[in-house]
Amino acid sequence: MAMALQEISAKELRGRWEQAGSREAVLFYTPLCGTCRLAERMLGIVLGAGGTIPVSKININYAPGLAQDWEVSSVPALIIFQAGFLVQKQYALHSVVDLQRWLKL
Repeated sequence: MAMALQEISAKELRGRWEQAGSREAVLFYTPLCGTCRLAERMLGIVLGAGGTIPVSKININYAPGLAQDWEVSSVPALIIFQAGFLVQKQYALHSVVDLQRWLKL
């Protein structure tokens, strides 16, 4: 069963990013991007299967500072961070299997 990703604001994301803690991921997207919608559907499938780190989404148009800080050059972009540090940045979200591997607990 696919799950919907929770939309998060730049302020909320910065707060989570600056806190020490477990790994978390965020999908940078734009509303009119077809590839972004596909990435979101694949992420929903992965999250529905369980055993993954938390994943949120953010519209890059409302988070230009974050996009600049993390050097996000295109969407969709999956950013994995932990305790304020970027752990991984993925632009090519090829398959559910890849996403499951990147997001496992």
